[in-house]
Amino acid sequence: MAEQGIKMEYFTIHKILGCGNFVLAVSEGAFAGKPTSYYDLFRVENGKIAEHWDVMETIAPESEWKHQNGKFNF
Repeated sequence: MAEQGIKMEYFTIHKILGCGNFVLAVSEGAFAGKPTSYYDLFRVENGKIAEHWDVMETIAPESEWKHQNGKFNF
């Protein structure tokens, strides 16, 4: 992606949750210049990341929100 000029940025870590050998990071940033939410799930083994899954979603402009709770209001 970097070679194609696509930038992936993380601005805020909203929550880190751990259970057993799994860790979930809920973050906010930008992907290709668009506001984006990131959900990264890691499986840790012997102190190292063994597996990683992620979900990215573009955050709609506030004027398009169905409610005012926000994406990260936990």
